[in-house]
Amino acid sequence: MVPQRINVAMEANQKLIQDFISKIWLEDGLSSNTRNSYKHDLYGWSNWLETNGSKGLLSATKSDLNHYLVARFESCLKPTSTRRCLSSLRRFYKVMVRDGEIESDPTADIISPKIPKTLPSHLSESQVEQILAAPDVKDQFGLRDKAMLETLYASGLRVSELVNLDLVQLDRKVGVIKVIGKGSKERIVPMGEEALGCIDMYLDNARGKILKNLSSNKLFVTDKGRNRPNITRQAFWFRLRRYANAVGIKVKVSPHTLRHAFATHLLNHGADLRVVQLLLGHSDISTTQIYTHVARERLKQIHSAHHPRG
Repeated sequence: MVPQRINVAMEANQKLIQDFISKIWLEDGLSSNTRNSYKHDLYGWSNWLETNGSKGLLSATKSDLNHYLVARFESCLKPTSTRRCLSSLRRFYKVMVRDGEIESDPTADIISPKIPKTLPSHLSESQVEQILAAPDVKDQFGLRDKAMLETLYASGLRVSELVNLDLVQLDRKVGVIKVIGKGSKERIVPMGEEALGCIDMYLDNARGKILKNLSSNKLFVTDKGRNRPNITRQAFWFRLRRYANAVGIKVKVSPHTLRHAFATHLLNHGADLRVVQLLLGHSDISTTQIYTHVARERLKQIHSAHHPRG
């Protein structure tokens, strides 16, 4: 009888999750990555409920949720992952209360785990230059990778924004990229001459060869056929790590590391924090304030160099 109860709860939970994802997609137009995050978090919670009491999502209590959070902690899951998971559950139960499915929200009064404000591995400007110079531009894929790396460092895009760029989002004449970011928010990001020049070389000499006889509206493409016209986040991450290793960079490098290098180096050269916020696509300045330590260090250097008693 217990397995049957679990199956009933499982089917009910799956339908609730699918209906919820469809609902928020219609309401907010969320990206596929965001929808997948919701699915991952909700199915994880659902599976735990099913194996720890055969409960459905709508009958979960605050006590259940506290036990689940403890279980995640004991499994050594990262606080950032648990914080995101709790955020997904809050959204789910808020919609359930709004739609009259439940009377009270089990996530109410649950405190999110605190996340230490840390930056990823730091890259100096010279280290970034080494990585950017690593691809073999005599090779069509190396030329593509060079263009991608230069674009990422010139614009500070998220890796998902980079790999999903369409040709029409790039205005080569004006020198800007129109980016569709989180929550389908649009921003305009200027590009430097170096990055634009690399993109021109890639478009003129490599993109057509990679596509062969196929067509695609994506800027950065692969030779994997119609099913995978653009390079994936995972593939780009792998190639970036390979280039970093090839030039002897010992710190852990990811596309996010280059995004942080973009912001850090801008501030080092005098950019305003609000400008960096707009370029990164942060909706809240508090998210960008993780970089204020860079601005403080620069102020100290200026004070030391120019004050008579510095």
